Amino acid sequence: MNIDSALSALAALAHPTRLDAFRLLIQHEPEGLSTGELVKASGLSQSTFSTHLAVLVKAGLVKSNKRGRQVIQRADIDALRGLMLFLAKDCCQGRAELCEPLLAELSCR
Repeated sequence: MNIDSALSALAALAHPTRLDAFRLLIQHEPEGLSTGELVKASGLSQSTFSTHLAVLVKAGLVKSNKRGRQVIQRADIDALRGLMLFLAKDCCQGRAELCEPLLAELSCR
């Protein structure tokens, strides 16, 4: 991941509606959720939510695919992994013992 894609992903997640939607999609991996289910969970109108969803898709954090008559939204776990690695790449100036608590916390969830 480069700095431009990291900034795009971070900007997309820097809104409560988009962050909530992305976290909800992560919880429903690998099945994903229909757009309708996401709209219902958000409490927003279809058109308002679609705007937020488009930002997540453009940032590469969400992928859509058709399943019958529904459009299923899925979190792009590879993009999330890339963002996390980008953020932690130079963590602790190479002193692994300083990053161990973070890694332990991530592996327990």
